[in-house]
Amino acid sequence: MEAFDLLAQGFAVALTPTGLFSIFMGVLIGQIVGALPGLGPAAGMALLLPVTFGMDPNAAVMMLAGILYGGMYGGTITSVLINVPGESSSVMAAIDGHQLARRGRAGAALAVAAVGSFFAGVVGTVALAFAAVGLSAIALRFNAPEFFLLAVLGIIATASLGTGSPTKALLMGAVGLAIGAVGTDPISGNARLTFGNSYLVDGFDFLPVAIGLFGIAEVLVSLENVHAEKPITTRLRDMWMTSAEWAQSRMAVLRGSAIGFVVGLMPGAGATVAAFLAYVVERRFSRNPEMFGKGALDGVAASESANNSSVTGALAPMLALGIPGSTGTAVLLAALVLQGIRPGPTLMADQPILVWSLIASMFIGNVVLLVMNLPLAPLFAALLRVPYVLLAPAILVFSLVGAYAATMSFVTMVVAMGFGIVGYLMIKADLPRAPLVLALVLAPLLEESLRQSLLLSLGSPMIFVERPFALALLITVIVFLAMPFVLRRFSKAGV
Repeated sequence: MEAFDLLAQGFAVALTPTGLFSIFMGVLIGQIVGALPGLGPAAGMALLLPVTFGMDPNAAVMMLAGILYGGMYGGTITSVLINVPGESSSVMAAIDGHQLARRGRAGAALAVAAVGSFFAGVVGTVALAFAAVGLSAIALRFNAPEFFLLAVLGIIATASLGTGSPTKALLMGAVGLAIGAVGTDPISGNARLTFGNSYLVDGFDFLPVAIGLFGIAEVLVSLENVHAEKPITTRLRDMWMTSAEWAQSRMAVLRGSAIGFVVGLMPGAGATVAAFLAYVVERRFSRNPEMFGKGALDGVAASESANNSSVTGALAPMLALGIPGSTGTAVLLAALVLQGIRPGPTLMADQPILVWSLIASMFIGNVVLLVMNLPLAPLFAALLRVPYVLLAPAILVFSLVGAYAATMSFVTMVVAMGFGIVGYLMIKADLPRAPLVLALVLAPLLEESLRQSLLLSLGSPMIFVERPFALALLITVIVFLAMPFVLRRFSKAGV
């Protein structure tokens, strides 16, 4: 009963005028920075840290947390409408969401993302409120070997991201890993694969690569038939989800919420890994797996639910143990330090009102997001009625500005344009783009955890079978590696 009493006290603080204003401003700013390629929730929080200096600690933390989970939905808007992911966890929404938009179903894609985000946020917050300490203790048993195998599982599972050849998907995943190796060695600090170019020392940032491969490449392909491209016609009744689509998406939302929260508990995994794993799992459970990559509403539902619930999952180790589970929670931790609050295992005991007002604010913030976005989904979708000859230049400008904002350097604009050409050639050659981007995201985690594992074991690979969680993940990796080829052989044999 103590948890319910503390939660009631948290709601008493969150429902004050100051608390409600902080929550509303947080989710509003979060959506804006999430929709702008190059910023993202963590960057938006960092930019607003100075604003929190004179604020009440409770209000400051509630506002910054609102930016964190509000930004998860903001990135979906540009992903669905113009195929430009606002941040890395929105890549999965872009794969199917934009295909739905091209069929006049952008409203349905945005609606299921809003509902999925709301449900995942509420479920994740309930789990955070009543299971944070116990779940965090389990998550902390994950070390370098488990994170390496989790990243390998992600790379192997890229074969499930399309309806084409799994060999092509794995090949593009390998190319993504090679691109991720460019830059500075994470262990020794030496430059590698830079060919003497100082601009490559920091490697290839995810955002300009994704903007090029998805946004710019799609525009280049469409410009070949610019006169044939007509505005997407959307009828009002098509901008909402049908009862069959609601039924189709229910379990996807539920599974995505569970996967996202569990992945969020693992420090360093992040929303991108959560959205990716939820998408892959949902394709296995879907009644129409052939639609994934072509406009699967349950694919959007699963990935968007996962990236939102991962935010609450990442808060669990931060609140229970003082260990940030993601970049965004690291910024939130910095905000606590700036307010003179010491984070750590005693935070929930020393600052119960702050912790429980934060948890209560997340319930309220998710309701605000749903009320704000559900009626606006048809309005956002109506933007696609603009003739493509006018929309294409706007998408290009938006993409290049987003690429520049990522590092405030014109070099990233060149990188985005270069990968736009690469993406155009990949479309022409029927090569999947999503595995390349996701392998690029997972490359740092994979390399660092592999080398740390071998350092811990003095070079022995037995570390990957001696630990129970690592062994379970290794078996899963082997199953995932063999599954696409086994299924294809059975389908050819007519079994």
